[in-house]
Amino acid sequence: MIKLLGSIKSTLLKFPNANSYSYSYSRLSLSPSATGSSSVHRPKDAVASLRDWFKPPSTALLHRIFTILGSQDQAARDDASSRHAADLALSQLNIHLSDEFVLRVLSYGRRSSKDVLSCLKFYDWAGRQPGFQHTRATFHAILKTLSKAKLTPLMLGLLRDFMMRRCIQRARYHETLVMGYAIAGNPGMALQLFGRMRFQGIDLDTFAYHILLNALVDQRCFDAASMIAQQISMRGFENGVTYSILVKYWCKQNKLEEAEAYLRRLVESRKPVSGHAVSIIVNALCKANRFKHAAVLLEEFTELNVPLEHAYGIWLHNVVQRGRLNWSLDFINSKKLLNKDVPRLFQFNVSVLRLLREYRLDEVYDLLNEMVKDGILPDKVTMNAVICFFCKAGMVDVAIELYNSRSDFGLSLNRMTYYHLINNLCSSGVIDEAYHVLRNSIREGYFPGKKIFAILVDALCREGKLDKIKELAVLSLELKFRPCYAACDPFIVALCKANRVEDAYLLHRELSRLNKDMSRETYFHLIHGFCKLNRGDIAATLLLEMQKLHKPNRKLFRVVICCLCHMQSPGNQFFKLLEMQLSYFKPSSRIFNYFIDGASHARKPELAREVFEMMQRSGISPSLNSDILMLLSYLNNGRTSDALSLFNDVRQRRRAGRKLYSSFVVGLCKAENVDYALNFMREMRNNNVLPSIECYERLIQSLCRKESYGLAVSLVNELEKTRGYITSFIGNIFLLHSLKTNKLYESFVRFRELQDPTSTMSLLGDLTGIFSGRIEANQDIENLEKFIAECFLADVYTYNILLMKLSESEVDRAFELYDSICEKGYEPNRWTYDIIVHSLLKRGRRVEARRWLEEMLEKGFDLTEGTKLLI
Repeated sequence: MIKLLGSIKSTLLKFPNANSYSYSYSRLSLSPSATGSSSVHRPKDAVASLRDWFKPPSTALLHRIFTILGSQDQAARDDASSRHAADLALSQLNIHLSDEFVLRVLSYGRRSSKDVLSCLKFYDWAGRQPGFQHTRATFHAILKTLSKAKLTPLMLGLLRDFMMRRCIQRARYHETLVMGYAIAGNPGMALQLFGRMRFQGIDLDTFAYHILLNALVDQRCFDAASMIAQQISMRGFENGVTYSILVKYWCKQNKLEEAEAYLRRLVESRKPVSGHAVSIIVNALCKANRFKHAAVLLEEFTELNVPLEHAYGIWLHNVVQRGRLNWSLDFINSKKLLNKDVPRLFQFNVSVLRLLREYRLDEVYDLLNEMVKDGILPDKVTMNAVICFFCKAGMVDVAIELYNSRSDFGLSLNRMTYYHLINNLCSSGVIDEAYHVLRNSIREGYFPGKKIFAILVDALCREGKLDKIKELAVLSLELKFRPCYAACDPFIVALCKANRVEDAYLLHRELSRLNKDMSRETYFHLIHGFCKLNRGDIAATLLLEMQKLHKPNRKLFRVVICCLCHMQSPGNQFFKLLEMQLSYFKPSSRIFNYFIDGASHARKPELAREVFEMMQRSGISPSLNSDILMLLSYLNNGRTSDALSLFNDVRQRRRAGRKLYSSFVVGLCKAENVDYALNFMREMRNNNVLPSIECYERLIQSLCRKESYGLAVSLVNELEKTRGYITSFIGNIFLLHSLKTNKLYESFVRFRELQDPTSTMSLLGDLTGIFSGRIEANQDIENLEKFIAECFLADVYTYNILLMKLSESEVDRAFELYDSICEKGYEPNRWTYDIIVHSLLKRGRRVEARRWLEEMLEKGFDLTEGTKLLI
């Protein structure tokens, strides 16, 4: 291993571009430049060097045993001569059989589900050897192995064979059956046998009691588990294993506070608390997305000198698996965890992940080298990091060879590793290998994120390998992912995004035969895809099909109707769909409203008017929504006079209330008829109708666009007086315009003479002065946040504007704000990342921009056009 790292590092020095990356935006990936990895090592040689580190030398004999048993599988499963050859090969190893050795072999085999049958064969072979007899410990071990692989029929077969042969001494016969049925997932039978034992005056021993208790907890038989726990306590059998199982007992019920309280009671009573017990609750907290709380718990028990190496590994593995790497590294740094008495492996893993994130690959080499020299054995996090390391170094051939050897190391890949491996394979043009990686991940029960599908499906589409896409979808269905449509949807969505809508439709038709309950999202993407191709006829058919299972919203109807209106003979297509809707479903104003709205957005107000009149001829009186939609149809298409005429007609038919007025004012604002909007706003107030918040928001937005800042400020003042607060939307509009011009601040200055200097309006004026650069103030992040909070409630849009402000002067302060956004529970969006990437690129900090871009793309966000120009 050390020799391998030395060779790789010398190659990095020889090829100075090994750490440089170029953006390949068309594939939404970061493509590493060539590193000449073939000159360093052949992939198999590299993995052979890693094998000694990943798999300790003491397992060489175990590896040889499973190689022999595995070769028997490949030769002929039912061939007696092959079995004889395997028996002979095992006998020639001169194995000294004992309970301890058999347990080691079975434990080693449980690391990989492909070795389960080999475990069973070894168990059978050992049982046939002279002088050796299986005990209940080995019997329990083989049942546990089969249970992990969910081979229940084989487990029940072994139990039946045991009952017939009574191959273990009679004194332990009943309790072995109790354990066996408990592990086999049949707690009812186990409890029944336990009851018979107690009736006969026979009891379980400590080992059997704990096996039964653990199985009952795993099967969620909590009442029975509570009873067995009491029996264990009464007999004085309690130990560290009991406490770990009872922690799991609370966690399985999602009572995590009770689990914590139980652990603390154990500490207070000076009872032994194992690291395994802490690992269980840490894992449960991570599954509940409570990573910070889990870390605090680890800190607490670290100070109590509880061995927590495994628990720290569990926490870090969950963090990486859930795609929270950046957060975790920042959290660890803020808490200064690495300065505390935490396991060395955890410290190394964190350092390796941080260096990988920052693309400091030469330092990663040094750190891995140090781990090897210090004899620190890697865990799953380390192994995943090593694969990512080879991917980022452009040595994807070594990474895939290591992936193919994962069963030898008991390695399971996490989300980050799958992303880098598949992305690099696709970037290198090794599409078939990327397909096999994704297929294997699905078979192993791991369903990667949509971004991976988009990358791979795009590559498969370019090479015309649509059958492979279909195979992945069918495989997901066969493995019964719940719900099925969630498994199939990414394939169809990816095909749609790759502009292969016809192929997506064919796949949809085929999958519908296997499972007709397709998702709403699947229909949305297919319908939108065909609308982009101007195939409104197919989109309309899909819309009708969708309505049998899901309720489409107005926006989806709008998309289909707009498409129909842009086809040849738009009127015919439009009314054909309307007639089909009226024949399939009971005529209602809702259906007519959908078509009025669709025609309006298709710039066909005459069709909207025809539907409006058709509704009245059908005996359905137009609802208030119908009137509003018809008004907006005229406004959206520049027919203001017709809208004013219709508004007067409506006022004669019904009372003009808040909803009608507000909708009309908002529509006028969107149509850039600000003067009319102001007049009707005044008319509302004169008629004692209180304008809606949206009226104020849209009118203020329109006035700011026209730079009528004086009127905008007066409307905000009016809003504060009538409602007592300023909305986030309005506050954000003012901050955004303050970044562009100081005219808004000057309007506040003119208005300030009439204001109380402590009012919200006055504070908002000062805030616009700070953002426009007219007022010098302490611009620390916390101070700016507090200042904004005094004016209005901040949201993600507010923080994005604040990011823009901070990144103008010092981008490092923008990083602090990003951390603050995440800590407050806000989810960074496309604009958050784009602002940071844009700012870094403008300052020539391309390495940091690369890291942020990679995280952005992993989350499925796309750069804006302005930022793309800087790449």
